[in-house]
Amino acid sequence: MQYILLSLSIALFAGLMLSRLAKLVQLPAVTAYLVAGILIGPFCLGAFGVNGLGFTSIENVKSFSILSDVALGFIAFSIGNEFRLSQLKTIGKQATVIGIFQAVFTTLLVDAVLIIVHLIFPQSFPLPAAIIMGAVASATAPAATLMVVRQYKAKGPVTDVLLPVVALDDAVGLVLFSISFGVAKALIAGQVSILAILIEPLLEVVLSVALGTVMGYLFSFCERFFHSRSKRLSMSVAFVLVTVAISNFSFSVWGIHVAFSPLLSCMMLGTIFCNVCDFSEQLMDRLDRWTAPIFILFFVLSGAELDLSVVADLIIVLIGLVYIVSRCFGKYFGAKISATMVKSEPNIRKYLGITLFPQAGVALGMAIKAGALSGGIGLIVANLTLFSVLIYELVGPFLTKTALAKAGEIDFGAKISQRQKHGFFHK
Repeated sequence: MQYILLSLSIALFAGLMLSRLAKLVQLPAVTAYLVAGILIGPFCLGAFGVNGLGFTSIENVKSFSILSDVALGFIAFSIGNEFRLSQLKTIGKQATVIGIFQAVFTTLLVDAVLIIVHLIFPQSFPLPAAIIMGAVASATAPAATLMVVRQYKAKGPVTDVLLPVVALDDAVGLVLFSISFGVAKALIAGQVSILAILIEPLLEVVLSVALGTVMGYLFSFCERFFHSRSKRLSMSVAFVLVTVAISNFSFSVWGIHVAFSPLLSCMMLGTIFCNVCDFSEQLMDRLDRWTAPIFILFFVLSGAELDLSVVADLIIVLIGLVYIVSRCFGKYFGAKISATMVKSEPNIRKYLGITLFPQAGVALGMAIKAGALSGGIGLIVANLTLFSVLIYELVGPFLTKTALAKAGEIDFGAKISQRQKHGFFHK
C-alpha cells in the first residue's frame, strides 16, 4: 500500500513540477504531464527497479488502470456537457457533418496509403493490419483536447465546433473500427461474419447511448433531493463512477457479443444532465476543480505506459511515420472539405483539422482489442499505435494550442494569476 501511495504522489509531483518548466517554453501542461510520465516510467527512473520510486514496469503502470478508467469517464462526462441544445441549434449541423465526414475520410485515406505499403512490404506488413490501422486513425484524444481548451480558456467558433466534433469522432471511430476489425478477422479466417462486421458495433453504440440516457435522467432526478453543493458534487461523482462500472460489463446473448463504450455512455450521461438540470453549469465548475489531480495522474500514467522500445524496430518506425503523415493529411483535409461543405467560418476551415491531430486512449483501446488477432497482426497494430501515440501525444497538444491561438481564440493576456498580480513568480 505504501508503495502505491508513494508512486502516485511522485507521479502527481513530477507532473506539476514539469508543467512549470513547460510554461517557460510555452508548451501545454498536457505535454508536460506526458513527459513526466516517461521520465518516471519503466524506461527511465523506473528502470532502477526501486519500488515506489517511479513505475518499474509496464505491468506496474497498468495496475493503476482503474485511475485511467475513472479519468476517462470524467473527461467524457465533461465533453458531454458541451452538447447543450441551445448551442447545438447553431453548430449541430456543421459539427455532425464535420465529425462524420473527417473520420470516414481519414480512415479511407490511411487505408489506401497503408494498403500500398502492404503491397511494397507484404511479409512485414499484412493486409489485415493495414485495414485496422485505417480505422484506428479515425480516433482522436478527447482528454488532451479538453485539457488544452481548459488550460488556455479557449473561446470562439473553432472551440465551439471542436469539442462536439471530438465527441462524435470517437463514436464514428468506434463503428469504423468494429467494421474494420470484422473485415480483418474475415481475411484471416477466410470467411465473412456479418454479425461481427455490422450488428455488434452498431449494437454497442446504441446500448451505450441508451445506458448514458437512462443514467442521465436518473442522475438529474436524484440530484434534486439535495441542495448542498458538496452533496450534489458527491452525487455527480457517484453517477460517473457507476456509469463507468456498468459500461465495462460485457456478455454474450444468442451468440451476439454485447458490450458498452464507457466513453459514449459517460458522454451521453453528461449530455442529458446538462440539458435537463438547470444548475449543471455551476456544478460542472466545482467538478472541474475536484477532478484536476485525477486528470494529471491520468496523463502521467499515459506517458509512463508508452513503450519506448518500439522505436528500436526500424520497420515499425518507417510504417509509423507513413501512418502519422497520412492521418494528419486525412484529419486536416477531411475537416477542411466538410467545413467548406457546410459553409463554416474561414477559421474553422483553416484550423479545425489541426486540433484533431492528438491521439491516445481511444486508439490504444482499439489496439488492445486488435491484440487478439493471430499471426502477429495484433502485435504489429499495437506497436504501430504505441509509436504513433508517442509522437502525437508529445506534439499534438502543442499543435492544438497553436491552432487555437492562430484562430484568435486564446487570450494569453487574460491568464493572470493572483500571484502574478501581487508580484510573485509566474504561474
